[in-house]
Amino acid sequence: MLEVGPLPGTEPPRDCPLCPRLVGLREELRVEYPGWWNAPVRVFGDPQASIAVIGLAPGKHGANRTGRPFTGDSAGDLLFATLAKFGLAEGQYDRRIDDGLTLKDVIILNAVKCLPPENKPTPEETRTCRRFLSGQVAALPRARIFIALGQVAHQSAVKVLGGKLPKARFAHLAEHRMPDGRIVIDSYHSSRYNQNTGRLTAEMFEAVFALALQRRDGF
Repeated sequence: MLEVGPLPGTEPPRDCPLCPRLVGLREELRVEYPGWWNAPVRVFGDPQASIAVIGLAPGKHGANRTGRPFTGDSAGDLLFATLAKFGLAEGQYDRRIDDGLTLKDVIILNAVKCLPPENKPTPEETRTCRRFLSGQVAALPRARIFIALGQVAHQSAVKVLGGKLPKARFAHLAEHRMPDGRIVIDSYHSSRYNQNTGRLTAEMFEAVFALALQRRDGF
């Protein structure tokens, strides 16, 4: 199991008590699936990254099971394939935390650290967990581009970076410059549902990362 992430001192405790509903689900799953991670999921990637990807929350059969963001489900298949295509990942992604995959100049965070029922955190749970996202963003000295996967991640990213939500509306491929010059780029989440319904295609997802690299190289 991954006991130490790339940003030590910024993670919630394994038995984080802050959100009672998420704690209850965690305890149920620890009984049902004792071999799973079943705890707040740590960040994954390069602590010196200039690009940070912010997801929604761990998936039940993905990160909540394996302990690594986007690892073990369809959302990760698309994300890691896209990172590899743009030279931001090395090694072969194999849905396992011991597959040897490493990320280059990119790091993956989550707006919510623990698995929420039906993959839907409440606004209060998102606000409560924002303290961890804020601390982790502050611990990334070179991060200038933030890719927000979905509206919840978008809202948390904008708030953490000091932006104003009425002026920064979520839309796929929308670009928002924050007061200090850092940039948020929006994308539909790479969830299986979005892929299956055609709301997000591989080409649409790749366009987000192409834009992120253009902005990175322009700093």
